[in-house]
Amino acid sequence: MTPLVLERTQVQSLSPEEVLRLRADFPVLSQQVYGKPLVYLDNAATTQKPQVVIDRITDYYAHENGTVRRGVYKLSEQSTQAFDETRRKVAQLINAASASEIIFTRGTTEAINLVAATFGRTFIGAGDEIIISAIEHHANIVPWQQVCLERGATLRVIPVSDAGELDLDAYEAMLNERTKLVAVVHISNALGTINPVKTMIDRAHAMGVPVLVDGAQSTPHMAVDVQALDCDFFAFSGHKLYGPTGVGVLYGKMKHLEAMPPYQFGGDMIHTVTFEKTTFAKPPGKFEAGTPAIAEVIALGTAIDYLQAIGLERMGAYEHELLAYATEGIQEIPGVSIIGTAKEKAGILSFTLKGAHPHDIGTILDREGVAIRAGHHCAQPIMDRFGVSATARASFSFYNTRQDVDALLAAIRVVNDLFN
Repeated sequence: MTPLVLERTQVQSLSPEEVLRLRADFPVLSQQVYGKPLVYLDNAATTQKPQVVIDRITDYYAHENGTVRRGVYKLSEQSTQAFDETRRKVAQLINAASASEIIFTRGTTEAINLVAATFGRTFIGAGDEIIISAIEHHANIVPWQQVCLERGATLRVIPVSDAGELDLDAYEAMLNERTKLVAVVHISNALGTINPVKTMIDRAHAMGVPVLVDGAQSTPHMAVDVQALDCDFFAFSGHKLYGPTGVGVLYGKMKHLEAMPPYQFGGDMIHTVTFEKTTFAKPPGKFEAGTPAIAEVIALGTAIDYLQAIGLERMGAYEHELLAYATEGIQEIPGVSIIGTAKEKAGILSFTLKGAHPHDIGTILDREGVAIRAGHHCAQPIMDRFGVSATARASFSFYNTRQDVDALLAAIRVVNDLFN
């Protein structure tokens, strides 16, 4: 196997001492599985939660529980203030121009579906085209596929190389007067590829085409600046950002949010209601019908505070070091094939092992105390592209250590001994 060399970042990384101190903030990491210390390497699926986030949820329900924006009593006022403060924190995290451009959803999937159901069904018609890439998560494939079926539009797919890198020449050739939207992932959850989304956005905008970026994997691992990217929409999930499940974010440029119709209808997204006519609130309220996930949103704000105190760029630099260490080590194991060898990669290592199905790999690793993901990772088209039904995937966080990687490699050797 030709050694895969990953370029190293110049950002100052976390020290081993800092990592050990930060690990202590995550109670789940102190447990044992089958009598062995837990090595959690499924961070691309969901990250573990620091104690401060867990405490914030408990504290909210114990002392502040009251619906937001509707009450004039103290609990409601406190909840509303904390809820609105998180919106401001999110805007600051991704450098949105205004907190009003931040819409709370249940996650990345709902955020993309919101754009598909509103922007897609309003501005895309028969003969139009939507461009996505070959390495998208199903959540950024199926909604656009359905819009195309309903509207008579065409879904076009940017091809990917054997390394897992998008063909930018093919992408540029696809852009034309019929293109109404580009929807592309920032970092592939299946391969770890970091796409050059700024370049892709600039090329689309040169043709007057808006761009949605799926930032589910990028937001937890790098600094994101939506104004510098100049993307039209950006989506991410709270539970991958060390926050609670059930909450996510859609950023949209205000000009689009104002032009899009509501996604759902009900309480709190209206301005006036009569039996003859309803008028709607301005964004973001127009897109947040009903009682939101108040505790989860507030705890997401706590998670953002926690991460910013560490530094997302420093976290990303450290995770890149872990990826390079794991990549070097896994290439020494006979029968291993790495799926996704892009020059620019995040902390995701997908692989197959000769003679062993990924589900067998995952099961045996679990008995060794190592938690990874095995399957198609909600990205079946890219599995087809590489001629595999599934891969085993280890994904890294700043709370992982080189000892975790060593445990992963030792467990893979156990699998190799059993099957080969």
